[in-house]
Amino acid sequence: MNSPRTTLYRDKHNGKLMGVCAGIADYTGVNVFWVRLVVFLSMWPTGGATILAYLLAGFLLNKKPPYLYRDASEQKYWQGIRQNPKRTAREIRASFRDVDRRLAAVEAHYVSSNPRLTAEIERLR
Repeated sequence: MNSPRTTLYRDKHNGKLMGVCAGIADYTGVNVFWVRLVVFLSMWPTGGATILAYLLAGFLLNKKPPYLYRDASEQKYWQGIRQNPKRTAREIRASFRDVDRRLAAVEAHYVSSNPRLTAEIERLR
């Protein structure tokens, strides 16, 4: 997945310091408060390695492009893809099956009420 929407970015617009926690929150779909809390609480058990990792990520990650999502629903959609791509693919397949089923019902209704069209379709087969 090389889409820009599936890449981890720094979110300077919603960030406090360098935007790393806001970027992780945007990437995972978790509230930024909980990401910041986990980063803060992990400073003591790791002996400060969290600070080094945060600074490293702050310098290595690209800034989030402002045009990445059109609206909040598109942002939720891409967060769902990043969290569970297989589930998202199943949901899309189910949506297409539903559309196909409804289209077949419309086609059957229209063809059954139009004998000339039915004869034309049969002639083409």
